[in-house]
Amino acid sequence: MNDGNSGTHNSAAFNSSVGIQAETVHNSNVYFVHPDASPQEKYKVGVRFLEDGIPSRARDMISDAIVHGHDNAEVRFHWVLAMLSARAYHDLSTEELQRLHHASGLVRTYAEGEWKDALRVAFELLAMLSTTDGETGRVLERLLALSPRQRDAILRHLDLVLTGGLKDSLWAENRERAEADRFGNDRVQRVWAYFEPDPIGPRALVPRPSTAAAAQAALPALVGVFVVVTAFLWILALVADPVVAVIELLVALGAGMTAAHFGRPWWYEEHQLKDKNREFQNPHAGHPASAGDGFTNRVRHSFDHYFSIRVPYGYAPHEWFVHTAHIRNSLVAEIALLYRESRISVDRVNWLIRYLAEDARDRHNNGTLFDQGHQNQTSVVGKALCVGALITLGLTTLALLGTGAPDAGASQMLLAVLALVGAAWSGRAAAYSWLVARGEERRMAEETQEYQERLAGRQVAYQNWKSFLDSTRPSEMEMETWLTCDKTLFVDEALRHYQLTWRDLITHTILMTPARPYKRGRVKGGPWRYSRYSFRLFLVTQDGVREISSEFDFTDAKRGDEQRSNYRFDALSSVQVTERARVGYDLELILTNGPARNIRVKDADTHQLAPDENVQEIAEINLNSAGFIHTFRLLEGIAADGKGWIERNDPNNLPPFRAAD
Repeated sequence: MNDGNSGTHNSAAFNSSVGIQAETVHNSNVYFVHPDASPQEKYKVGVRFLEDGIPSRARDMISDAIVHGHDNAEVRFHWVLAMLSARAYHDLSTEELQRLHHASGLVRTYAEGEWKDALRVAFELLAMLSTTDGETGRVLERLLALSPRQRDAILRHLDLVLTGGLKDSLWAENRERAEADRFGNDRVQRVWAYFEPDPIGPRALVPRPSTAAAAQAALPALVGVFVVVTAFLWILALVADPVVAVIELLVALGAGMTAAHFGRPWWYEEHQLKDKNREFQNPHAGHPASAGDGFTNRVRHSFDHYFSIRVPYGYAPHEWFVHTAHIRNSLVAEIALLYRESRISVDRVNWLIRYLAEDARDRHNNGTLFDQGHQNQTSVVGKALCVGALITLGLTTLALLGTGAPDAGASQMLLAVLALVGAAWSGRAAAYSWLVARGEERRMAEETQEYQERLAGRQVAYQNWKSFLDSTRPSEMEMETWLTCDKTLFVDEALRHYQLTWRDLITHTILMTPARPYKRGRVKGGPWRYSRYSFRLFLVTQDGVREISSEFDFTDAKRGDEQRSNYRFDALSSVQVTERARVGYDLELILTNGPARNIRVKDADTHQLAPDENVQEIAEINLNSAGFIHTFRLLEGIAADGKGWIERNDPNNLPPFRAAD
């Protein structure tokens, strides 16, 4: 079956998930109702459901408010709209018609005002369905006298109820309103934000745990050994030649302090540089589980994308890729480690990846991309002084040995040599432990500051992106308004093509299904909305059924080629619905003179439900939103009874709705 300009599809293709690019559920409380909510609060939520295209939930909420005492002309007006919205007259049960009849008798009890006038007009329109055209003039005048808000609500929600000459009289205005509102509120520039997932909060790698404790614990013992053996050497020298021994001691102390002063930052910088190089060479060290899996590959792909479009001036994208390969690998490993969670989509982290790509570009521009400040703090003079001080310290230690044991015996000389070896070993070990302990203190201080700065920068980027999304993302009412306009103009074009008026129609229905590939999104408690739709319009006349289908890009309302088919009532053999929990709902339309028509009505969404959402309730909301309930009843009735169903449901043969006196 050809579904538009995207080629040929079959049932096997529908059963796959290829082409679903993104799914997101906005965690909004727009439809939340507290268990202890007042009838007034329930009514307000019911009106929101109605305005957003969810009449089934609107009926429940507004009915509940009425039962608990919140009843006036405004409430009853919206209740009537909810009862009739997205439903034809023949969809109403006997009980529902009785409830409407009872409600019509309450109109006179409400206070006079604009809402009572609107309610009265709604019931008068319902009573006009089977009357002659000449009797509708006065009702139309009263309808046009209502406020635009009330009139538009009636025309929108009674769309399937109003037929024949009554609708012909209103259709031009309906079409003009749809043309005016179709791209209102900057639709083309804002629709994308609806399908953008809510960003996940900022995170940054915390500093590595300090290893200073072990070095700090060993330092006192090593210093003690060094002091003892050095003191032994100095005492030997002091006994032999006090003046020279004091001079040598002062020189050794000065050289040691000079070496410590200039050597500590030099050692720290070299140590950090080795760590950086090791990290660049193996960015997955320490967390190998992140390497090569699906999530990491998606993160890498996203980094590659944003680094390719956030390129410093003067660089070609491929040159920037080579220049930043190590940094990208390190960032990929960091983000994969920070956000490795079940069902976390990379789309929710793209804001951070984009920010990091921009940050790398900006740091390149100001010369800090590779943390060059750590590499050049110790000058050449400082390094030379450190090397000279160490050489002086070694020579002074040897001089102490020479001063203290010029004429010593073999045993004393052996002790002096052992003391020299012990001083060299303990001094080196003590110096290393001291450097490690002080280096770890400095590293922890620097990394803690860098962590706080990184997290603060990411927090600002997160808030900016979230605020931009919140201000750009269309509301449910805007999305529903644009969708209604698209449907209205699609129906109008079909009527023009077939040169039909509403008088020529017995009824009509439109089925909206997702068109792959698509993105889809919804607010918590609301229906799925799609970036691409397939519209199928069924026009039922005395001569048979005309089916028109086309795919729509919801962003700009552009659509592909239309496909049209016509068939008699007796050609529609049967209509079946298949529900598969892991796949979704399929509608199978079987004609006597052709192959079965498989239509994917909706994809499965069980895994996308919040814990407090009801599976059946959300499924019903989505099926109603797609127009499935009305379409299925219509096609099922035609398939079962053929011409007999059409004759029973002809608007001219409908049993009249009589308002209560």
